[in-house]
Amino acid sequence: MTPPLDLSRRQFLTASSLAAGAALLAGCAPGQVSASDTQTLQFWHLLSGGDGVTMSSLLDGVNDAQDAYRIRPTVLAWGTPYYTKLAMAGAGGRAPDVAIMHATRVNGWAPGGLLDDWDLDRLADLGVDKSTFPAPIWEKGFVGDRLFSVALDAHPFVMMFNTDVCDAAGVLDTDGRLQETASPEEFLDQLRTVSGTAEGHALSYGYLGDGAQMWRLFYGLYAQHGLAIELPLGGKAVIDKDAAVESLTFMQTLLDGEIAAAQNDYGSAIAEFATGKSGMLMTGVWELRTMQNAGIPFDATMIPTLYGTPAVYADSHSFVLPHQTNADETKRELTYQFVADLLKGSFGWAEAGHIPAFLPVTESAEYADLIPQAHYAEAAEHVVYDPTAWFTGSGSSFQEDFGAAVQGVLLSGDDPAAAIDRFEARANTMLAQPNPADPEGKWKP
Repeated sequence: MTPPLDLSRRQFLTASSLAAGAALLAGCAPGQVSASDTQTLQFWHLLSGGDGVTMSSLLDGVNDAQDAYRIRPTVLAWGTPYYTKLAMAGAGGRAPDVAIMHATRVNGWAPGGLLDDWDLDRLADLGVDKSTFPAPIWEKGFVGDRLFSVALDAHPFVMMFNTDVCDAAGVLDTDGRLQETASPEEFLDQLRTVSGTAEGHALSYGYLGDGAQMWRLFYGLYAQHGLAIELPLGGKAVIDKDAAVESLTFMQTLLDGEIAAAQNDYGSAIAEFATGKSGMLMTGVWELRTMQNAGIPFDATMIPTLYGTPAVYADSHSFVLPHQTNADETKRELTYQFVADLLKGSFGWAEAGHIPAFLPVTESAEYADLIPQAHYAEAAEHVVYDPTAWFTGSGSSFQEDFGAAVQGVLLSGDDPAAAIDRFEARANTMLAQPNPADPEGKWKP
């Protein structure tokens, strides 16, 4: 919301707080950084396991490289617990200086005044602007014309392949890369060829009880039709039924017991590929370290473009400014510096499998030598995020709702068209409900 010309920005915030019962979003003017005192910046994130270890290493790097600030991280449980605590901290005036959010969750938060927007000029002064990001990743950070998140990465849904198994099947090109397939029929033929050499299945794909896994593959295939699902608040979901049914039917075809196991959960699929029994695996880039530790020969690529338009489902870990009613300008200035420092030093994040959003990292000679990461880096130019709505995004119930609607298709051969109808009905039920962060629908970006 842009303040009226006859109000100062701070007066506007005060008036809006009284009227709405909560502070709205505000950018902050640049402050002066003291070179004499090291400031402690509170940083919340939800990264655990291997990602948590990698993030800790990156934070050590930025802390050791300068004396102006020290990052004090707080790690909270992934998903609903994290977002609940972050929202409560913002509403209660105890927000950290900076936090990580999934880019797909930001649209639901911005109207509630839980986030401050980023100052584009201040970021640009630090070498961070739209020219240093792939277009779809930079644009995802905006709600209206205001930037509310700055992406650290893209973590897409990709396809890993066992190079020994696929080489024996004769489906690698002269460079050792997986031969391209450009239609569902070509890809199915390739998979059936691989099934003849794999000890287990041609493809490992786990979906049982995991709505996110079902959604990642489905929405990537749907987007390859050159389409996007639209979820207008107060309206009806816009879904191309033919494309949706075609995508879901193709997923059903994969689970024939030969190409892929008819019933497989996430862990079983990971284990099958990690033990060298299958030829390919559809998974997120976050499993790269798992496969490296398993010691199998593998490479990775984008999931083939089967319906004409290159598209890959992804989300992004993004930096946000949890709202602070009276932000300390010295710390706010240093927060900008921290984010710029981490983006520029994010090569270690690439080593963990994620695609750094900062183009100078992925366009470097060092990154070109990073295999298999460099082989799927192009996915950053074709990422597709969840449909924009207050109830979508990683860690929300939206993807589980999708799974509940369609699992019977994959598990029992239920009618794909009926499953899409169930999903659409659920989406329409959610669209009829207001954003809890803006129940009266008054906020304008």
